[in-house]
Amino acid sequence: MGAGHRHQLYRPGGTPVHRLPPQCKLAASAGFTLVVVATPREWFWAFGVYAALLAGVACVARVPAGFVLRRMVVEVPFVAFALAVPFIGLGERVSVMGVSLSVAGLWAAWNILAKATLGVVASILLAATTEPRLMLLGAQRLRLPPLLVQIAMFMLRYMDVVMEEMRRMRVARESRGFAARDVRHIPVIARSAGALFIRSYERGERVHLAMLSRGYTGSVPVIQDLTASSRQWFAAGMLPGTALAVLLGTWGLA
Repeated sequence: MGAGHRHQLYRPGGTPVHRLPPQCKLAASAGFTLVVVATPREWFWAFGVYAALLAGVACVARVPAGFVLRRMVVEVPFVAFALAVPFIGLGERVSVMGVSLSVAGLWAAWNILAKATLGVVASILLAATTEPRLMLLGAQRLRLPPLLVQIAMFMLRYMDVVMEEMRRMRVARESRGFAARDVRHIPVIARSAGALFIRSYERGERVHLAMLSRGYTGSVPVIQDLTASSRQWFAAGMLPGTALAVLLGTWGLA
């Protein structure tokens, strides 16, 4: 993946959030998510403060609300599950607009929606302000398992290559008059998928041999300085730090 590559989730910019080292943003996002998960579901106002914190980050990073909302579609399965819980939950029931709902199910649905939404928005803001390549380098700086980081790096680098190969195969089929319209065309699609797998596997072998011939010994060298200053760590820590202060303060008042 070249330096000019842009992922669909990434929104280029020169804001203070964009300029923070990736390891700082990764740690801040993880810390914020842990605080959100640790917050009791009954503390409604705490979740409101967390949402306001994320809105502040979005404003500083100049990430429009529409950009975030469009990418929250990944949360739809969680929303569907949460909406079903009050209907199938057990225990005490309450009538809402003539519909019998479980009280425990309502609390569970709120808990899932609130925490999942805040976690998804935090992830979207992280992806919108950090290039995927830098995000993986930041994970490497945080001493995440090297093998997992390398797998993610290679997947990210060659995913576009495989997608381009799939596009060429689709164009080749269509240029020969093929158009998948019903189940009768499934065997053709299946054969294409098998051919794509074989081509990708062979390409992977060639890439691996090329890496070995260039001195690859099992670790990817870091060619970009991603050191973070104490000031940058402090700036990134403001999000989880403020969230933690809200959590501890609320616990003290409870």
